[in-house]
Amino acid sequence: MTLKVNEIFYSIQGESSRAGCPTVFIRLSGCNLRCSYCDTKYAYEDGKEMEVKQILEAIKEFDCHLVEITGGEPLLQEETPTLISKILDDGYTVMLETNGSFDVGEIDGRCIKIIDVKCPSSGEHEKNLFSNFEKMNKNDELKFVIETKEDYNYAKDQFLIYDIIIPPGNIHFSPVFQKLSPQTLSAWILEDNLNVRMTPQLHKFIWPDKDRGV
Repeated sequence: MTLKVNEIFYSIQGESSRAGCPTVFIRLSGCNLRCSYCDTKYAYEDGKEMEVKQILEAIKEFDCHLVEITGGEPLLQEETPTLISKILDDGYTVMLETNGSFDVGEIDGRCIKIIDVKCPSSGEHEKNLFSNFEKMNKNDELKFVIETKEDYNYAKDQFLIYDIIIPPGNIHFSPVFQKLSPQTLSAWILEDNLNVRMTPQLHKFIWPDKDRGV
């Protein structure tokens, strides 16, 4: 069984509740969406076929037990749930970052699912699969990438529409880098007394001129 892998690298976690933590990233190739602010377009097509065994050997080279599977869109490849379970079986903590347009119901319950809910400025918000909210547990996380006030209001409205069980510390409002300032987004959150976490993309502040491997 093989998957198409764009890159495997070791870096500082830039988002999620584990921001700042050393992490091994497995970036899988391919994506079904074309978000306006996408910063990983190089993963749309580029990559090489790797057997699950090869991927497991590759991550063992790093002395790190936190692994994130990202993309692209990892769930575009049907073998991804099996890869997740295999890595978990080896004793790793595994996070899956997904764009939320695929059903997450088949993902191993030990995996931390991070669902990136698309807002209007992405151009892909109609692809959100909100039934995924019912398939999350309290260890999972939601991320809303926000570029405009319309995006902010859209994200805020989800708390009125859906019964979200995710703890506030696991709900991230992330400003689009160099498009919306963290100060502006923070002001909106404080004005509305919104119980979420404002999460800038830490890796972009650490390595502002580096696109890959971060």
